[in-house]
Amino acid sequence: LVLDEPTNDLDLQTLRTLEEFLLDYPGCILIVSHDRYFMDRLVDHLFVFEGNAVVRDYPGNYSQYREEAAKQESQSAAKAKPTAAPESAQAETPAKKKLSFKEKFELENLEKDLPRLEKEKAELEQKMNANPPFEELQKLAARMSVLLQDLDAKETRWLELSERVS
Repeated sequence: LVLDEPTNDLDLQTLRTLEEFLLDYPGCILIVSHDRYFMDRLVDHLFVFEGNAVVRDYPGNYSQYREEAAKQESQSAAKAKPTAAPESAQAETPAKKKLSFKEKFELENLEKDLPRLEKEKAELEQKMNANPPFEELQKLAARMSVLLQDLDAKETRWLELSERVS
C-alpha cells in the first residue's frame, strides 16, 4: 500500500479512523508524509534521503531518528575537535563567542524545559490514543500542534547554544 501525504485535508475523526485501519493493516505500507505525529504512530522504518543519491534504511520512527541524528551530530562534533591541529583550534577560539550570562541562563532553562515538554508530548499522545470524544481530541490535537512547534524551536535553540559551549 503506497500513501502520499494521506493526512492532508482530513478531519481528526477521519484521521483517527485511517490510523487505526493502517495499524491493523497486515501488509507493507509505504508512507510519504510531513505529519510527524502520524509517522511516529505508524512507521517502524524510515527511508532517509541523505543526498548524493544515498538512501538509508533507519529502523525506528521519526522521533527516534531525530534523537539518533542529534546524538551522532554531537558525537561527530566532539570527535572532530580533539583531532584538529592546535593551530586551527587557536584560530577558531577567537571566532567563537562565549555564552553571555543571559545565554547560560537560557541554556539551563532549556535543559529543564525539554524533558518536561517531551513528557507532556508523551502524555498527550497517550490521551489521543485512548480514543477520547471528538471535542476533546480536537483540543488535544491543537495542544499537540503548539507543543511540537514549541519543542522544535527550543530544541533548535538548545543545539545552537550547546554547540557554542563545546
